[in-house]
Amino acid sequence: MNYISVAEAAKKWGISERSVRNYCAEGRVDGAELIGKTWTIPENAEKPGRKKKASAEPKTLLEVLKTEKSAKLSGGIYHKIQIELTYNSNHIEGSRLTHDQTRYIYETNTVGITADAVNVDDIVETANHFRCIDFVIDRASANITEALIKQLHFILKSGTSDSRLDWFAVGDYKKVPNEVGGKDTAAPEEVADAIKKLLADYNSLEEKSLSDILDFHYRFECIHPFQDGNGRVGRLLLFKECLKYNIVPFVIDEKLKMFYYRGLTEWPREKGFLTDTCLSAQDTFKSWLDYFRVPYEE
Repeated sequence: MNYISVAEAAKKWGISERSVRNYCAEGRVDGAELIGKTWTIPENAEKPGRKKKASAEPKTLLEVLKTEKSAKLSGGIYHKIQIELTYNSNHIEGSRLTHDQTRYIYETNTVGITADAVNVDDIVETANHFRCIDFVIDRASANITEALIKQLHFILKSGTSDSRLDWFAVGDYKKVPNEVGGKDTAAPEEVADAIKKLLADYNSLEEKSLSDILDFHYRFECIHPFQDGNGRVGRLLLFKECLKYNIVPFVIDEKLKMFYYRGLTEWPREKGFLTDTCLSAQDTFKSWLDYFRVPYEE
Protein backbone atom coordinates (compact mmCIF):
# COMPACT_ATOMS: atom_id res chain seq x y z
CA MET A 1 0.00 0.00 0.00
CA ASN A 2 1.25 3.47 -0.86
CA TYR A 3 1.25 6.22 1.76
CA ILE A 4 1.14 10.01 1.55
CA SER A 5 2.24 12.72 3.94
CA VAL A 6 0.08 15.07 5.98
CA ALA A 7 0.92 17.88 3.56
CA GLU A 8 -0.13 15.77 0.57
CA ALA A 9 -3.38 14.72 2.28
CA ALA A 10 -4.14 18.34 3.16
CA LYS A 11 -3.71 19.40 -0.49
CA LYS A 12 -5.74 16.43 -1.73
CA TRP A 13 -8.64 17.07 0.69
CA GLY A 14 -8.51 20.86 0.50
CA ILE A 15 -8.01 21.41 4.24
CA SER A 16 -5.23 22.58 6.51
CA GLU A 17 -2.41 20.33 7.67
CA ARG A 18 -3.52 20.92 11.26
CA SER A 19 -6.95 19.53 10.43
CA VAL A 20 -5.37 16.43 8.88
CA ARG A 21 -3.27 15.86 12.00
CA ASN A 22 -6.32 16.31 14.21
CA TYR A 23 -8.30 13.81 12.13
CA CYS A 24 -5.47 11.30 12.45
CA ALA A 25 -5.10 11.84 16.21
CA GLU A 26 -8.86 11.34 16.64
CA GLY A 27 -8.66 8.02 14.80
CA ARG A 28 -10.87 9.26 11.99
CA VAL A 29 -8.51 8.43 9.13
CA ASP A 30 -8.55 4.71 8.36
CA GLY A 31 -5.07 3.16 8.27
CA ALA A 32 -3.20 6.30 9.38
CA GLU A 33 -0.11 5.49 11.46
CA LEU A 34 2.11 7.64 13.62
CA ILE A 35 5.74 6.84 12.99
CA GLY A 36 7.89 8.82 15.39
CA LYS A 37 6.26 12.24 15.17
CA THR A 38 5.05 11.90 11.60
CA TRP A 39 1.69 10.66 10.38
CA THR A 40 1.62 8.40 7.36
CA ILE A 41 -1.72 8.16 5.55
CA PRO A 42 -2.90 5.50 3.09
CA GLU A 43 -3.04 6.99 -0.40
CA ASN A 44 -6.63 5.81 -0.85
CA ALA A 45 -7.87 7.10 2.54
CA GLU A 46 -10.97 9.27 2.30
CA LYS A 47 -11.41 12.64 3.89
CA PRO A 48 -13.33 12.21 7.16
CA GLY A 49 -16.81 13.67 7.25
CA ARG A 50 -17.77 16.37 9.67
CA LYS A 51 -18.61 15.25 13.16
CA LYS A 52 -22.28 15.24 13.88
CA LYS A 53 -23.04 17.87 16.43
CA ALA A 54 -24.19 16.54 19.76
CA SER A 55 -27.91 16.68 20.16
CA ALA A 56 -28.98 19.94 21.75
CA GLU A 57 -32.51 18.78 22.45
CA PRO A 58 -33.80 20.43 25.63
CA LYS A 59 -33.96 17.98 28.53
CA THR A 60 -36.19 19.86 30.98
CA LEU A 61 -39.28 22.04 30.80
CA LEU A 62 -37.18 25.06 31.75
CA GLU A 63 -34.82 24.43 28.82
CA VAL A 64 -37.78 24.02 26.47
CA LEU A 65 -39.38 27.26 27.69
CA LYS A 66 -36.12 29.19 27.30
CA THR A 67 -35.68 27.80 23.78
CA GLU A 68 -39.25 28.58 22.68
CA LYS A 69 -39.18 32.01 24.34
CA SER A 70 -35.92 32.90 22.59
CA ALA A 71 -37.25 31.66 19.24
CA LYS A 72 -40.58 33.49 19.75
CA LEU A 73 -42.23 30.17 18.90
CA SER A 74 -45.99 30.30 18.57
CA GLY A 75 -48.25 27.39 19.48
CA GLY A 76 -45.88 25.49 21.77
CA ILE A 77 -45.85 24.81 25.50
CA TYR A 78 -44.44 28.28 26.23
CA HIS A 79 -47.38 29.82 24.36
CA LYS A 80 -49.88 27.63 26.24
CA ILE A 81 -48.41 28.36 29.67
CA GLN A 82 -48.48 32.10 29.03
CA ILE A 83 -52.22 31.97 28.36
CA GLU A 84 -53.29 29.32 30.89
CA LEU A 85 -51.28 30.57 33.86
CA THR A 86 -52.14 34.20 33.17
CA TYR A 87 -55.85 33.64 32.61
CA ASN A 88 -56.38 31.34 35.58
CA SER A 89 -54.23 33.21 38.09
CA ASN A 90 -55.88 36.53 37.20
CA HIS A 91 -59.33 34.94 37.12
CA ILE A 92 -58.94 33.65 40.68
CA GLU A 93 -58.32 37.26 41.75
CA GLY A 94 -61.45 38.59 40.04
CA SER A 95 -60.34 39.47 36.50
CA ARG A 96 -63.35 39.51 34.19
CA LEU A 97 -61.44 38.89 31.00
CA THR A 98 -62.42 35.65 29.30
CA HIS A 99 -59.99 32.94 28.27
CA ASP A 100 -60.44 33.99 24.62
CA GLN A 101 -59.78 37.63 25.45
CA THR A 102 -56.62 36.65 27.33
CA ARG A 103 -55.47 34.59 24.36
CA TYR A 104 -56.26 37.45 21.96
CA ILE A 105 -54.20 39.93 23.99
CA TYR A 106 -51.25 37.53 24.09
CA GLU A 107 -51.37 36.54 20.43
CA THR A 108 -52.11 39.95 18.88
CA ASN A 109 -51.02 42.46 21.53
CA THR A 110 -54.36 44.17 20.94
CA VAL A 111 -57.74 44.25 22.63
CA GLY A 112 -60.67 42.83 20.66
CA ILE A 113 -63.82 44.89 20.31
CA THR A 114 -66.53 43.67 22.68
CA ALA A 115 -70.10 44.70 23.41
CA ASP A 116 -69.41 44.55 27.15
CA ALA A 117 -67.32 47.02 29.11
CA VAL A 118 -63.81 45.80 29.91
CA ASN A 119 -61.87 46.87 32.98
CA VAL A 120 -58.65 48.57 31.90
CA ASP A 121 -56.77 47.19 34.91
CA ASP A 122 -57.69 43.66 33.84
CA ILE A 123 -56.07 44.33 30.47
CA VAL A 124 -52.98 45.97 31.94
CA GLU A 125 -52.47 43.23 34.51
CA THR A 126 -52.91 40.55 31.84
CA ALA A 127 -50.20 42.10 29.68
CA ASN A 128 -48.03 42.56 32.77
CA HIS A 129 -48.52 38.94 33.82
CA PHE A 130 -47.13 37.76 30.48
CA ARG A 131 -44.00 39.78 31.30
CA CYS A 132 -43.90 38.26 34.79
CA ILE A 133 -43.80 34.77 33.32
CA ASP A 134 -40.88 35.76 31.10
CA PHE A 135 -39.14 37.25 34.14
CA VAL A 136 -39.63 33.99 36.06
CA ILE A 137 -38.33 31.86 33.18
CA ASP A 138 -35.22 34.04 32.82
CA ARG A 139 -34.49 33.86 36.56
CA ALA A 140 -35.76 30.39 37.35
CA SER A 141 -32.34 29.10 38.39
CA ALA A 142 -31.70 31.92 40.87
CA ASN A 143 -32.60 31.84 44.54
CA ILE A 144 -35.71 33.71 45.63
CA THR A 145 -34.69 37.06 47.11
CA GLU A 146 -36.53 40.12 48.36
CA ALA A 147 -35.43 41.97 45.24
CA LEU A 148 -36.86 39.26 42.98
CA ILE A 149 -40.17 39.21 44.86
CA LYS A 150 -40.49 42.99 44.71
CA GLN A 151 -39.59 43.10 41.03
CA LEU A 152 -42.35 40.60 40.23
CA HIS A 153 -44.84 42.81 42.04
CA PHE A 154 -43.53 45.89 40.25
CA ILE A 155 -43.98 44.25 36.84
CA LEU A 156 -47.46 42.97 37.69
CA LYS A 157 -48.89 46.20 39.06
CA SER A 158 -47.13 48.86 36.97
CA GLY A 159 -49.51 51.06 35.01
CA THR A 160 -52.62 50.02 36.95
CA SER A 161 -54.98 52.41 38.70
CA ASP A 162 -53.55 51.12 42.00
CA SER A 163 -50.14 52.44 41.00
CA ARG A 164 -51.53 55.98 41.03
CA LEU A 165 -52.62 55.78 44.66
CA ASP A 166 -50.33 57.41 47.21
CA TRP A 167 -50.84 54.63 49.76
CA PHE A 168 -50.26 51.80 47.27
CA ALA A 169 -46.60 50.81 46.99
CA VAL A 170 -45.85 49.24 43.61
CA GLY A 171 -42.85 46.96 43.92
CA ASP A 172 -42.64 47.48 47.68
CA TYR A 173 -44.26 46.14 50.80
CA LYS A 174 -47.70 47.26 51.95
CA LYS A 175 -48.24 50.43 53.96
CA VAL A 176 -51.77 49.63 55.13
CA PRO A 177 -52.86 46.49 57.04
CA ASN A 178 -54.82 43.96 55.00
CA GLU A 179 -56.39 40.55 55.48
CA VAL A 180 -57.00 37.50 53.33
CA GLY A 181 -60.05 35.31 53.60
CA GLY A 182 -61.10 37.20 56.71
CA LYS A 183 -57.84 36.35 58.46
CA ASP A 184 -55.15 38.69 59.77
CA THR A 185 -51.86 38.95 57.93
CA ALA A 186 -48.49 40.41 58.92
CA ALA A 187 -48.67 44.06 59.89
CA PRO A 188 -46.86 46.44 57.51
CA GLU A 189 -44.02 47.01 59.98
CA GLU A 190 -43.56 43.24 60.36
CA VAL A 191 -43.41 42.31 56.68
CA ALA A 192 -39.71 42.91 55.97
CA ASP A 193 -38.51 40.78 58.89
CA ALA A 194 -41.09 38.07 58.18
CA ILE A 195 -40.00 37.80 54.53
CA LYS A 196 -36.32 37.72 55.55
CA LYS A 197 -37.05 34.88 57.96
CA LEU A 198 -39.07 32.99 55.35
CA LEU A 199 -36.30 33.31 52.76
CA ALA A 200 -33.59 32.31 55.25
CA ASP A 201 -35.52 29.17 56.21
CA TYR A 202 -36.40 28.24 52.65
CA ASN A 203 -33.05 28.97 51.01
CA SER A 204 -31.24 26.98 53.69
CA LEU A 205 -32.76 23.81 52.22
CA GLU A 206 -30.33 22.33 49.70
CA GLU A 207 -33.01 20.53 47.69
CA LYS A 208 -36.66 21.48 47.60
CA SER A 209 -39.53 19.01 47.36
CA LEU A 210 -43.06 19.86 46.31
CA SER A 211 -43.98 19.94 50.01
CA ASP A 212 -41.22 22.47 50.73
CA ILE A 213 -42.41 24.70 47.89
CA LEU A 214 -46.02 24.52 49.06
CA ASP A 215 -44.96 25.35 52.61
CA PHE A 216 -43.15 28.41 51.28
CA HIS A 217 -46.29 29.39 49.40
CA TYR A 218 -48.46 29.03 52.50
CA ARG A 219 -46.12 31.15 54.62
CA PHE A 220 -45.82 33.78 51.89
CA GLU A 221 -49.60 34.11 51.61
CA CYS A 222 -49.92 34.36 55.40
CA ILE A 223 -47.50 37.28 55.39
CA HIS A 224 -49.34 38.86 52.44
CA PRO A 225 -46.53 41.35 51.91
CA PHE A 226 -48.17 43.54 49.26
CA GLN A 227 -51.30 45.64 49.24
CA ASP A 228 -52.62 43.62 46.30
CA GLY A 229 -51.25 40.99 43.92
CA ASN A 230 -50.04 38.60 46.63
CA GLY A 231 -51.78 35.55 45.21
CA ARG A 232 -50.46 36.08 41.70
CA VAL A 233 -46.92 36.82 42.86
CA GLY A 234 -47.10 33.76 45.12
CA ARG A 235 -48.23 31.49 42.30
CA LEU A 236 -45.55 32.88 39.99
CA LEU A 237 -42.98 31.97 42.65
CA LEU A 238 -44.50 28.48 42.83
CA PHE A 239 -44.08 28.17 39.07
CA LYS A 240 -40.50 29.44 39.24
CA GLU A 241 -39.46 26.96 41.90
CA CYS A 242 -41.04 24.04 40.08
CA LEU A 243 -39.01 25.00 37.00
CA LYS A 244 -35.83 25.32 39.05
CA TYR A 245 -36.15 21.90 40.67
CA ASN A 246 -37.62 20.15 37.61
CA ILE A 247 -40.93 19.49 39.36
CA VAL A 248 -43.98 19.41 37.11
CA PRO A 249 -45.69 22.79 37.63
CA PHE A 250 -49.44 23.25 38.03
CA VAL A 251 -52.10 25.83 37.24
CA ILE A 252 -54.95 26.35 39.69
CA ASP A 253 -58.08 26.71 37.56
CA GLU A 254 -61.68 27.57 38.43
CA LYS A 255 -62.70 24.03 39.36
CA LEU A 256 -59.80 23.77 41.83
CA LYS A 257 -60.08 27.29 43.26
CA MET A 258 -62.07 26.44 46.39
CA PHE A 259 -59.98 23.32 47.05
CA TYR A 260 -56.86 25.49 46.75
CA TYR A 261 -58.20 27.99 49.29
CA ARG A 262 -59.21 25.18 51.64
CA GLY A 263 -55.76 23.66 51.28
CA LEU A 264 -54.08 26.92 52.29
CA THR A 265 -56.42 27.31 55.27
CA GLU A 266 -55.83 23.75 56.48
CA TRP A 267 -52.09 23.53 55.72
CA PRO A 268 -50.88 23.89 59.36
CA ARG A 269 -53.18 21.02 60.46
CA GLU A 270 -53.52 18.87 57.34
CA LYS A 271 -51.15 19.18 54.39
CA GLY A 272 -52.99 16.63 52.29
CA PHE A 273 -55.71 19.00 51.09
CA LEU A 274 -53.37 21.44 49.34
CA THR A 275 -51.00 18.68 48.23
CA ASP A 276 -53.79 16.65 46.61
CA THR A 277 -55.18 19.76 44.90
CA CYS A 278 -51.80 20.59 43.41
CA LEU A 279 -51.19 16.97 42.39
CA SER A 280 -54.52 17.01 40.58
CA ALA A 281 -53.49 20.20 38.79
CA GLN A 282 -50.16 18.54 37.97
CA ASP A 283 -52.01 15.76 36.17
CA THR A 284 -53.54 18.33 33.83
CA PHE A 285 -50.15 19.94 33.29
CA LYS A 286 -48.64 16.53 32.51
CA SER A 287 -51.23 16.07 29.76
CA TRP A 288 -49.97 19.32 28.20
CA LEU A 289 -46.36 18.13 28.46
CA ASP A 290 -47.30 14.80 26.88
CA TYR A 291 -49.04 16.60 24.01
CA PHE A 292 -46.04 18.85 23.33
CA ARG A 293 -43.62 15.94 23.94
CA VAL A 294 -41.79 17.70 26.73
CA PRO A 295 -39.94 15.26 29.03
CA TYR A 296 -40.60 15.30 32.76
CA GLU A 297 -39.84 13.22 35.82
CA GLU A 298 -42.63 11.17 37.35
